[in-house]
Amino acid sequence: MISDDARPGIRVATGREARHRTKQEFAYHTLKDAIMKCELRPNERLVIDDLARQLHVSAIPVREAIQILQSEGLVVSVPHTGVSVAPVSRESIQDVFALLEGLETVAARLVAERGKPVELDALAKVVDDMDGTVVRQQYAEWAEMNTQFHRMIGELPGLPMLADMTVRTLARWDRIRRYFFRGVLVHRVVQAQLEHHEIIDAMRAKDLPRLGLAIRQHNGQAYASYMAFLNSGAAPPPP
Repeated sequence: MISDDARPGIRVATGREARHRTKQEFAYHTLKDAIMKCELRPNERLVIDDLARQLHVSAIPVREAIQILQSEGLVVSVPHTGVSVAPVSRESIQDVFALLEGLETVAARLVAERGKPVELDALAKVVDDMDGTVVRQQYAEWAEMNTQFHRMIGELPGLPMLADMTVRTLARWDRIRRYFFRGVLVHRVVQAQLEHHEIIDAMRAKDLPRLGLAIRQHNGQAYASYMAFLNSGAAPPPP
């Protein structure tokens, strides 16, 4: 259940969603979720007293939560201003795609080498379903399924650290794609789908050089799209 009197844009968990959390944990998870979903936009100033009032807690747990978020790089301290949501910078985008490419190259290779046919069929089914969302122009749904597809690749090898790092990196990518949703993502889905099918085909064929190239091209094309938008000087449209 979501509080009706919360700040517009921030979802505040109550009841069952907030159970078994300290006030600091509640503030941390609520603010982090809002940042990752771009409900709190990059560069938005965070006023502790305002946030405390909106979350119905004192300033202390909010301040502690912000300190944790700052250590995670999601909040930055701005001289003479206070704290703000971390910007989506060129470096942060490059960082995400470098990690994704490395993690997915390893994971996809393992899936191709030892993945079961039923697992490859499940991956292919997600991509086929994504084709339908493109036809229907359901781009938000496509984006969620895209995250599911890449998460599955990271999880199928059964290596906990690889899966965990993939999930964490995809969460950072989700923030980027939400921020640039209408400026970048909706223009790339058709090409991205062709690249997804190429990844699946290379996996089924166990063609590791082809698969590695497909992974590099997929991440490289996505990264280039974000850089091209940034170089254009256009402001990201509202999500």
